[in-house]
Amino acid sequence: MNHIRTLALGAILGLAAMGATAQSALTATGAWSRATPPGTTVGAAYLVIDNRASRSDRLLSASSPRATRVEVHATVHEGDTARMKRVDPLHVGAGERIELEPGGMHLMLMGLDAPLREGEQVPLVLRFEVAGEVRVKARVYAPGEDAGSEDHSHHHGH
Repeated sequence: MNHIRTLALGAILGLAAMGATAQSALTATGAWSRATPPGTTVGAAYLVIDNRASRSDRLLSASSPRATRVEVHATVHEGDTARMKRVDPLHVGAGERIELEPGGMHLMLMGLDAPLREGEQVPLVLRFEVAGEVRVKARVYAPGEDAGSEDHSHHHGH
């Protein structure tokens, strides 16, 4: 009977270790946003999701205490018109990097409690199917500016 308990405990610890590995193998980094004008109740946030795990994951939902709703949107171009389309869920393949950036996929922050102000940080919670919760803070930049990193500097005008 002790042997069965030992095997069961080993299986539980092994599953826990796999969960910790999956969680640490998926990261969200470089989160940022732009300041919004007074009276604005919507904004956008951008970041990079890296899934270094050996299995795919899905972003099931996102939230922020600053917004009533947070959704992943993609900019879709139809002729001369660009519109946003909700992406639900967002699939992140094994070994895949997804950049949420202006003019492409991004997080829409809807129902903001106040306009986003330059210099503040907006907390975001990303809920993944495998990795669980990933928490980040998006730094708010002045309108027309971005994170200023090399990763973002080539995205202007998209």
